[in-house]
Amino acid sequence: MQQVTTTKKQGIDWLCRSTWKQASRNTAWCLAGCSIGDMGTILYFQVMGIPWPTLWIMVLAIFNGLVTSIILETIILLRQMNLKLAFKTAVGMSLLSMIAMETAMNLVDVAVTGGAKLTLAVLPLMWIAGFLTPLPYNYWRLKKLGKSCH
Repeated sequence: MQQVTTTKKQGIDWLCRSTWKQASRNTAWCLAGCSIGDMGTILYFQVMGIPWPTLWIMVLAIFNGLVTSIILETIILLRQMNLKLAFKTAVGMSLLSMIAMETAMNLVDVAVTGGAKLTLAVLPLMWIAGFLTPLPYNYWRLKKLGKSCH
């Protein structure tokens, strides 16, 4: 009689509620930090009427979103470590996740408003896209690598 063996693929459990909860918290904090710089930049250009091309405004908005996210993360980490280590940890966060978040938010903005414009209608759509886009990656990062922003 032939013995049948099964092998389990080396993967991660995508159904872990506690990891999804932690990944969601981490993503929400990142979204808050990124939104401050990103949307602040877009709003500034919109209110001041500065006629820059949409692409340049969005590139600057992404950069500012990354900077404010790192600043917010550093402040949050100060509860756990000294300033130098908190900053180093914040900079070492996944830039891929933050860039994906920023890009998703800005693509939604351009798709809905036709440019770099903030309206009450587009804000929730931008936040939803910014939250959902990096969430699976942040879950994977927590589960597989044991790393998170917080």
